[in-house]
Formats: sequence, structure tokens, C-alpha cells
Amino acid sequence: MSTAILTGQPVPGSPLEGDLRSLGFDVRVASDAADTETLLRAVPEGQRVAIVDARFVGHVHALRLGLTDPRFAASAVPGAVTAQPEARPDLTRALRATTGSGNGGGSALTVEAIADHVAEAIEADGRALHRPDLGTLVATVPSDPQTRNEARQAVAAVDDEAVRLRTAVKSRDGFFTTYCISPYSRYIARWCARRGLTPNQVTTASLLVALIAAGCAATGTRPGFVAAGLLLLFSFVLDCTDGQLARYSLQYSTLGAWLDATFDRAKEYAYYAGLALGAARGGDDVWALALGAMVLQTCRHVVDFSFNEANHDATANTSPTAALSDKLDSVGWTVWLRRMIVLPIGERWALIAVLTAVTTPRITLVVLLIGCALAACYTTAGRVLRSLTRKATRTDRAAQALADLADTGPLASAFAALKLGGLSLPAPVLAFAGGAVVACVAGFTSYGSPWVVVAAVIYVITSGLAVARPLKGALDWLVPPFFRAAEYGTILLLAAKADVNGALPAAFGLVSAVAYHHYDTVYRIRGDAGAPPHWLVRAIGGHEGRTLAVALAAALLTDTDFTVALTALAVAVALVVLVESIRYWVTAHKRGAPAVHDEGEPA
Repeated sequence: MSTAILTGQPVPGSPLEGDLRSLGFDVRVASDAADTETLLRAVPEGQRVAIVDARFVGHVHALRLGLTDPRFAASAVPGAVTAQPEARPDLTRALRATTGSGNGGGSALTVEAIADHVAEAIEADGRALHRPDLGTLVATVPSDPQTRNEARQAVAAVDDEAVRLRTAVKSRDGFFTTYCISPYSRYIARWCARRGLTPNQVTTASLLVALIAAGCAATGTRPGFVAAGLLLLFSFVLDCTDGQLARYSLQYSTLGAWLDATFDRAKEYAYYAGLALGAARGGDDVWALALGAMVLQTCRHVVDFSFNEANHDATANTSPTAALSDKLDSVGWTVWLRRMIVLPIGERWALIAVLTAVTTPRITLVVLLIGCALAACYTTAGRVLRSLTRKATRTDRAAQALADLADTGPLASAFAALKLGGLSLPAPVLAFAGGAVVACVAGFTSYGSPWVVVAAVIYVITSGLAVARPLKGALDWLVPPFFRAAEYGTILLLAAKADVNGALPAAFGLVSAVAYHHYDTVYRIRGDAGAPPHWLVRAIGGHEGRTLAVALAAALLTDTDFTVALTALAVAVALVVLVESIRYWVTAHKRGAPAVHDEGEPA
């Protein structure tokens, strides 16, 4: 339960008390400044508390946005201010400063004006105070009957439920999602909210539907493929609904953001596996294509993550390319065209669903690979061009984020500590060269060749040299994507070279486990929680250690034993990273970590 303290005498006929109670507040009335402080002290420390001017006139949703959003420790709208437990000391100091009680004086102003003055004092004290953009919503404190009547008319002129529904939709999304899903999924979100369903429950339902879709695809029959396509689209509808429900009802949480992000990846990659299983039932082996699609999509994501983290808080962060992009945004059709070119999740899942229903798994995966490859070339080229023309100073935080995304293990760290002379080469050149060597040798030599081990050792050395310096160069954000491509690509190539049943599915499992670890790292960084603990990275070997281990297994073991080794490594990595990840996110949720909700780029 939260507590709202109304300052001043309630206005006859005002619905304010009822509105606050509908938002979950226990309403108490303070007759003067001293009474306000007394009531504030009586509120338990673990509760949210709000101070609201009794003269307030406005929409219920304006109060909801200003007083109940869990993402912000302190927030305010005209006539109301609120603080979560971590900001309670700031609210208390601001109230004392406002009323003058901290100096032994009496009330410094009329009790009705306290809320806005407390909000100003909180900001003056250095505490970040969130003030939501209300748009057409009304939130005001009338000073006389005439302005109060005008404010009530303004409230009546705007349907706050329509505003609430409209703003439940992500402000920036893909064409397919915006025009084919969101027009009706928002109403599903409202239906869920009115029945007490939470975003996490909808997220879990989306995962279950996607897994059923993957199971249908695995049947290898035409009815199964048609059902899989339809279920995949329904899963995406639910995937949009969970975020809209979170925005509609302001049910944001750290755990929810993690579930939404990781389940998206799990759904898509499980569906790839379902397509491969279904194709195998028809006598077609497409595991290499399924694994290739997962590798390409994961590398696309890490390009996005690395570029964004490198420029998250860079200073003097301008470029002619970015300026041109901003100009193009003023031409409507170019905005949608550029969003569709990158093949975001809505367009991608629609493509997969339709192709699954009307073609074969092989055609589906080949078209997906071509589309994702073109999208990757477009986005990466644009970001490279921006980086080369951008005058930006990268911060230590950005360099640390890129180092965490690199996922460097103990072997490469040892070579980094040696400070060898190869440091004169740029980090992306070293990362690309080492990755190209190990991938090319794996691809062009026969299974069991010892040269793969030699190439993997070279990769270990170049990986260490690449991260020996802080990653603050213009193109240093390319280092983590190069590492991902090298590790995943090497596993794929060696499994394909083994040419034995089970090798590629085992490789699919291993890459899935490692990719989960890399996504988990991203979401921890985005939540300002830092990277996973060093012991975890050391325990699973780092990207270079795993690459060397797989190369050694391919050189020393028979193809059948190599499959067993890949399976064992996949299970071990999955157990370690899943246990630690689940422990971390559940603990963070229970201890009340700041709620987050990533609007992000359409991925």
C-alpha cells in the first residue's frame, strides 16, 4: 500500500480522493504544514509516499504517470510529488526546508502550496526528479473558482483512457508491428490489465506459444508447418502485448525486462531448431542453416549493443552521417523504409511465419539468412560510416562496457597483461585478423587437422592484444562482434566438418548456451548492474578459451566423440550461466532493484 497526503481542505465535489484510492493510495489529510510532517513520519519507511495539493484538478492517468511509475525514485506533476523509499530522505529534507521547520520556524507558506514547493526543493537538493510528458492530459492547481471550472472543462474534453491506450504502444517500432499488430494488441493489453494479469504472465504465455509453434514445425508435416506459422504470429502478438500492458498499467520491473528480452531470443532460436527437426523428418538436413541463422542474428544484435554502448555517453557526439539521418527522418516514407530494411523482429517473424506455412524449412532459412545478411551489411556499414565521421570522446564507462561485452577469458587476459609490441595495431584489426585466421583454417582444412589448434592459439594471442588497451577508438565497438563471429563461426564450421549425425545439433546447443551468456551480459550492463562476475567468465573459459577447447576436441577426438564433447560442453556452460543468471535476476527483483523497461531499438 502507498500513502498519499492531501495538503489543505478537500474541495467539495472533487474526485481527487477517489482517484488516488483507485491508484492504490491510502489517503490522509493534513490540515497544516506541521500535520503534513507528522503524517509523513508516520508512513512506514518501505512505502511510497505522495504529497498532493487538495486543489488538484486533472486526469487520473496524469496522476498515474506522476505518482505510480516504479522506474523513478522521485517524480512529480503540477500539484503532486512522490518518492519511493530510496528517495524518502530527500522528500523529508525538502518538506522541512519548505515549511521552515528545520530552522525552528513555523509554516513558511500555506499548506495548499506545499507539493510544488517540495518538488522544487528536491530538485534543488540534487535528486533527479522525473516529470512525465503529459501531452494532452491535464494536471493543474487552479487558484480560483473560474480557473477551476476551466480546468474541469479541459479534463472533460480529453479522453484519458484513449490517451492511455495510445501511449501504451511503443513510440518507435517497425512497420509491421505499428500497422498490423499494435492497432488491436493494445486492446488485448487493456483486457489483461482489467483482469489482473501481469506483463510477466503474458511474456511467459508468449514463450509457451512459441515453443508449441516450434513443436508443430518439428512434426515436418504441412498442417504442422501451417499451425507453426500461425502460432508464431500469435506469439508475437503476445510479445507486443506484454510491453503494452507494462506501459498501460505502469507495471515495470527489472525481472520483467530481463524475461522479455531473453524470452524473445529463446523463442526465435527454439523455432529455428523446430524447423531443423521438421526438415530432418522429411529427409533434409538444415541444421547448418539453422545454426547459421542464429549466429548471424546474434552477431547483428551484438553490433547493435556494442555501437550503442560505445556512444551511450560520448561527448561531442556528432557526425554528418547522423545529421543526414535526422534530415531523412522528416521524410515519412524514408523512415519506414529504413526501419523495414533492417528486418526488425516484427518483419522477421512475419517473414518466417509466412514462409514456414507455404514453403519448406530450407527455403525459410535460406531467405532468412539472405535477408538478415543484407540487413547486417546495411546497419553495420552505416554505423562504421558514422563512427569514422563522428567527433566523439569515449568515456571510461563506454570502454568498460565494451571490455565486458568482449567476454575475455583468462588466456587472452594473460597475453593482454604481457603488453606485447603488437599493440600498435588497432584493436578491431587484431580482433578481425585472429578471428579470420581461426575461421578460415576451420573451414578450409579437413576434420581433425592440427592446424585448427594452431589457428586457435593465434586467436587467443590476438584476442589478448586487442583488449590490452582501453577500447576507446572510433571503431573499437567492432571488437565484441568480431569475437562473437569468430567463436560461433568456428563452432559451426568444425561441427559441419565432422559430418556426423548429432554434431550440428550439439553445436546449436553450445552456441545457444554461450549466446544466452552474452545476452545476459548485455542486459546487466543496460540495467547499470555491471557485467557478470569475473569468476563466471573464467569458469566458462571466455570466448577464446571455448574456441581453443572446441579446436582441441576436433583435433584429438573422433567425429562421434567430438559430438559428445560438444554436448557435454553445452550442458556445462548452460548450467553454469543459467544458475548464476537466474540467481542474480531473482535476487535483484526481490531486493527492489530499480524497475527498468527498455524501449530500445526494434530488434
